[in-house]
Amino acid sequence: MATPAYGSLSFAEQIAFFRQKVNLGTARWDDLLGAAHDRGFVVAGAAKADLLADLRAAVTKAIKQGTTLAEFRKDFDALVARHGWTGWTGEGTAAGRAWRTRIIYETNLRASYAAGRWAQIQQVKAERPYLLYRHNDNVLHPRPLHVAWDGKVIAADDPWWRTHFPPNGWGCQCRVHAVDDAYLRKLGKAGPDPAPDDGTYDYFNKTSGVTLRDIPKGIDPGWDYAPGASLNLQEFIADKAAKLPGTLAQLYLSAMIHGLQAMMREEEP
Repeated sequence: MATPAYGSLSFAEQIAFFRQKVNLGTARWDDLLGAAHDRGFVVAGAAKADLLADLRAAVTKAIKQGTTLAEFRKDFDALVARHGWTGWTGEGTAAGRAWRTRIIYETNLRASYAAGRWAQIQQVKAERPYLLYRHNDNVLHPRPLHVAWDGKVIAADDPWWRTHFPPNGWGCQCRVHAVDDAYLRKLGKAGPDPAPDDGTYDYFNKTSGVTLRDIPKGIDPGWDYAPGASLNLQEFIADKAAKLPGTLAQLYLSAMIHGLQAMMREEEP
């Protein structure tokens, strides 16, 4: 089984986040923005319920089984043919298909991964009260501010993370690591860094005529939110476990704990 490029294999909090979403038909990418994505599953231009259901099933498969982008593209081609879906952005050229399928695949996998990580970070804040921002140096076109934020250690409860918790834009591969005071000292820091203030900008969408205001610089329009922060996934998971028979409940909670333990092992930057 291949390990996805967006992170490690799925874990309980990530799966729970994606499972609780509601399918919503949309015409454009900006019909749903920011934290609204915590509750809604959308694919721009996909409005029919059965089409959305199949698109969601393909993404769910990628999340739960760790399938590759190439495998997702095969699933995408099959469901497009089955539903006779036409008019989607990217249709008609190999490059367009490659771009659109990558957007659907990576956006959903990275956002759900980030939401799961957000939930786990809340569980370890007492022991690891800071978050270390890490830029991925392998990206072809690094964003200057993302590079500037690399190495910043900011308090986990700082409001900055509510708008800057990665991914911070289309294709963003930045990550965060929860760290403690000992690691802070290892970095030569006496305390956490102040949250950067890089200003804001407005974005006007010529197609929709909508202006998005006060977007933090360095963040793509619609990405100024922390995936999963508007939810309480711990309560969601506990509530689900409470409705299961005893043995299944224990297995379900064990999966959640296993995900947390895996995150703790991975957290050493």
